[in-house]
Amino acid sequence: MLLFGVLVFVIGTLLIVSVWGTIEAKQAVAGAAREAARAYAEADVLTDAEALAVADAAARASLEASGRHPVPGANYTITVVSTGASEAFERCERVVVEVAYDVPTVRLPIGGDGWGGSLVTVRSRHTELVDPYRSGIPGLALC
Repeated sequence: MLLFGVLVFVIGTLLIVSVWGTIEAKQAVAGAAREAARAYAEADVLTDAEALAVADAAARASLEASGRHPVPGANYTITVVSTGASEAFERCERVVVEVAYDVPTVRLPIGGDGWGGSLVTVRSRHTELVDPYRSGIPGLALC
């Protein structure tokens, strides 16, 4: 009976650790998406590719600051989902950035093959407007 109680305690603890890691990763990804969107919208560049590079650097820095180790293409991705109607880096365009991060889960000794031990992908989106009052960006501030 004592052995069964210890087993339930250990499995419960591992389950809580796995769920907590996923929740913590979701908070880190939300911060990374927020920072990436803000960096994209406030970038001192003129092309989408340059703005995406700035956003990617901001997302990686945010994930690293929260204790994550992002490897582009391996365990995290950053995507500019849309940039408004014109699909260009222009003032007043809405930028939606999505950041996804793969979180490993703890393999629990439940059943014959076990349960868990795979990757869970957490995603977050954030939106910003490209600054309408900046100089050096084409177009009029109509927002």
